[in-house]
Parts: sequence; C-alpha cells; structure tokens
Amino acid sequence: MSVHIKNNEVGVFALGGLGEIGKNMYGVQFQDEIVLLDSGIMFPEDDLLGIDYVIPDYSYLVENKDKIKGLIISHGHEDHIGGIPYLLKELNIPIYAGRWAAALIRNKLQERGLLSRTTIHEIDEHSTIRFQKLSVSLFRVTHSIPEATGIVVHSPEGNIVFTGDFKFDFTPVGSPADIHRMAEIGEEGVLLLMSDSTNAEVPTFTKSEKIVGQSIKNIIQRVDGRVIFATFASNVSRLQQLVETARLTKRKIAVFGRSMDTAIETALELGYIEDPNKDIFIDAYELSKVPPEKTIILCTGSQGEPMAALSRIANGTHRQISIHKNDTVIFSSSPIPGNTTSVNNVINQLTEAGANVVHGPMNNIHTSGHGGQMEQLLMLRLMKPKYFMPVHGEHRMLSLHAQLAQETGIPKDHCFVMNNGEVLALTRDSARKAGRFPAYDIYVDGSGIGDIGNIVLRDRRILSEEGLMIVSATLDYENKQLVSGPDLMSRGFIYMRESGELINEIQQELKAAINRGLNENGNQVNERLIRDIVFNTIQPLIYEKTERHPMILPVLLDVNKGVRERQFDA
Repeated sequence: MSVHIKNNEVGVFALGGLGEIGKNMYGVQFQDEIVLLDSGIMFPEDDLLGIDYVIPDYSYLVENKDKIKGLIISHGHEDHIGGIPYLLKELNIPIYAGRWAAALIRNKLQERGLLSRTTIHEIDEHSTIRFQKLSVSLFRVTHSIPEATGIVVHSPEGNIVFTGDFKFDFTPVGSPADIHRMAEIGEEGVLLLMSDSTNAEVPTFTKSEKIVGQSIKNIIQRVDGRVIFATFASNVSRLQQLVETARLTKRKIAVFGRSMDTAIETALELGYIEDPNKDIFIDAYELSKVPPEKTIILCTGSQGEPMAALSRIANGTHRQISIHKNDTVIFSSSPIPGNTTSVNNVINQLTEAGANVVHGPMNNIHTSGHGGQMEQLLMLRLMKPKYFMPVHGEHRMLSLHAQLAQETGIPKDHCFVMNNGEVLALTRDSARKAGRFPAYDIYVDGSGIGDIGNIVLRDRRILSEEGLMIVSATLDYENKQLVSGPDLMSRGFIYMRESGELINEIQQELKAAINRGLNENGNQVNERLIRDIVFNTIQPLIYEKTERHPMILPVLLDVNKGVRERQFDA
C-alpha cells in the first residue's frame, strides 16, 4: 500500500513504538518537510535467538531523505536514542537533544566513529526550532531520566503534541513537570495528541521517586555487610539518591560496568550527580583498602544481561568481585519485557551463592517512569486534543488508552489506534488514514544489520529445538558407485553412543536408498538427486522413530569434483 498525503494535510506516522514496547520513532510530515521524533531500539524477545537489538525499517525515510529536517529527541533512554547509530548509517541529519541526551548520543556515536555524520544541537524546554513550514517547541515532563521533554510540532493545520515518556510525580528528584505550560498548550489548541501508553493497564498514579529513595536509604542503613546495587545506568535521579545515601551511611561507591562508568562520569561532569568533596567514588583497586561494610558496588546488569558486571559476579566469572555470605544485592529496577527469565536466573545464582537479594515491588526499590491511568487522564484533560493517537505500547495498552480518551469526551471516531507504517493525515477539520508504508522489524546481531531474516531465525529455532544431523558420504557419480558411507553425526538431536540401533537402521535404509538411486536413474544421477534421496529417506524415518524434525546437513564428496555442502530442513 502506498501513502497519499494531500498538500493541505499533515501526515503523522510511526516507524516503531506501536504495538510494542521499544524502538520508538515517530514522524510528522507536511508537504516537503519531515520532522522525526526519537530513534530507539527494542530489546529482543526470547524467540529471537542470537539477536542483540531490533530497529525500525528506515526505507521510507531513505526514500524521502531530502524532506527530513531533523531528529528531535525527547529523552536519553535506549528505546528512544539507541537506534541513532543505525539511522546515521543511512542518513545524514541534524539531531536536537537536551544536554544529558546529547552527551549520551555523543558517547554512542564516538564509540562507533559516526560523530562526523551529524551535528548535535543542544536544546531545552525553552528552545524553539524553526524550519520553513514546521517548527518545534518543548515542555518539561517528569520521567526516570534528566531533561525529559514532550515535543510540540507546530504546523499550519494545528499543533501535534508528542508527550514522550511521562508521569506526574509531585515530589520528584530533580525538576518537576511544567504543568502550567501543558495547560497553556492545551489552551492554544492541540490538533493531535500522541501520548505514552506504557502503563495504561495501571489504574492508579505511579509512586514517586522520593519514595524509592527513602526505601533505598532505609535498606542500606540496616545492612551490616557489603551492598551491591544494580540499576539502569541512565537513571541519574536514582544514582544521585544512592550517592546521598552513601554519604549518610559513610560508604564509598565503586563503579563496575562500562555503561555505568560512562554515565557516572558524564553525570558528574554535567552536575546531575553532586560529589563536591570528590570523596564518594573510589576506583576498583581501592576496594580492598575499605572495609566491606563501608562499600557499595554500583554495577550494570539489572536486566540479567549475560556480559554485564552483575551477571559475571553472580556466575563467578568476574575478575575482581565474588559474592560473600554477608552481601546484600539490590535490584533497583523491574525487568524489561523479554528479560524476566534472565533476571530470575541471576537472582537464583546470587541467592545460591549466599547473598541476600532485595528485589520486587514489595520492597519499594523501583518505580516506573511511566504514568498510570490517572496520569494519562490528567494529560488528556490538560491537552484537550481534537484527535488522539496513543503511542508507546502494545496493542492492548493502546486500546485501553483510547478508551480513556473517550471517557474524557473525545469522540470514538477521533481516536486512532494505529500500526507502525500507517499514516494519519490531518487538517484542522478532518482526520483519515492515508495509506501505509513498509515498517518491518530489522534485526541486529554480531554479524551485521538487517541480514538476519525469517529463514535464518527459523533455522536457529530448529537447531535449538530439534538439533542437527550431518550425513556424509563419498560417491563416484561417473561410475554410479557409493564409495564410502553414509556416516552420521548428531548435534543436539540424539546421543550417538546410546543410539546405536537407531543409527545403524538409518545407515542401512539410507545406503539401500542411495544404491537404488544410483542404479535406477541412468545418466540422471547427480548431486541433487542424491541429496533428495538423503532428505526423503531420513525425514520420515527419523520422525517415525523419534517424532523429531532435526535439520539435515548432507556433506557429499564426489571423488571427481570435491566437497559440496547443502543444507535444508527435515
């Protein structure tokens, strides 16, 4: 399906963030200008074997690259900035971001040698970015990271408001949300509100960050031994509260994990974390000089990432830190969807090693950065939009949020639950779906971007669930002879030493089938024929005996031509 936006219409679309948690990326298009809002990644679900990240399909942007005026960043979380390095490999566009997000983006691009591909402009809640036909302003919201903002795209047809991630925390750590500015924007008139739907299933207000800070302080004050504290490196308000608790309890903080180390260094440099006497943080090698009961180890790995510091501490592979019986490990986070199993595995390993592990909502050591239904209703009341498009959430969350909007008086036919790639075209008096462009998931793993398709994932899934059987044989195609074999090798399918009877039966059936094929097909004997015989013989026999479908890999040696390999599924 193609996209048809009329000359007097404003097009609004998502490349990611609809029907999912992550890879948030939205666009506003008017005539020959496109403004992009955020560029995130999504962490893979368990069935995406070997995948590191999921990013949006940028093909629509590449096709319209001359129209793109800039990328505006609402805040510095990975699901909003993590895709920038991959986007910049496709497009050279300027980036507009707050100080903290800009610092995180610079670090990310510098590591990949991409800093020269863009210009990063630092903006704040008072900034206005003007293009020829569109302009952008911002307003301060509360989230679990400094300088989170909502974004207003001013168009000739009306204002498009994107809330970014938000909650209404009336006792925040850091600057409070600018509720007065939100009310002003609502009074000025909002054509379309695009609002965060993450906690649309939570009927209450989200608890304050101050409550979490008090809980962390109370827990650490009661601990006699060493504290190991794991949280998101980007949650600077949480880190600042940990520093205040360390000062109160006269503990020193040692930082482990590259992303955490970078976050602390940047936050100290920009003044988001205060250590005026420079006496709270110590280097890792100084830990042995400080009594354990006077230390806090601050580390990455709250999501169970295999290579993060906490995971290596838990499984005993960390070079410097091992678990002591009197350690208390605090998980100041909740698992991102898809990470629950990994987090539970780390908790189990830590508990088995003798640590006291503090985690879960009952301990008040984490709070969401996203508002519940009461906050979503408050945002709707403040903005009073003519049309509503819920974003940043799985489909049931988007639908619930749309129902909330209707409760505030927005007509049902003015609420649009959209999919990635669909375009909503608006004028000051109308709204319609104006087509769709491809918005597939693009997979990133260690070998590259976008080269991991459904076939590769299917093969990985078969290998993980069913295993592999390798069939090797040497043939003389010219003289129609089976010289040696077939020999079998199994990986992840059967245990060869205990399956002699089955292996012998497969070999005898296969040998007979190959010899028949060689004798009965005259001049038609070739490698493809033998390969088909291997497949057609093994597949039903293995399923009859084991009810399994392993991947079959024939390795056929032609004494005249050499080795050829073919791979396909049984």
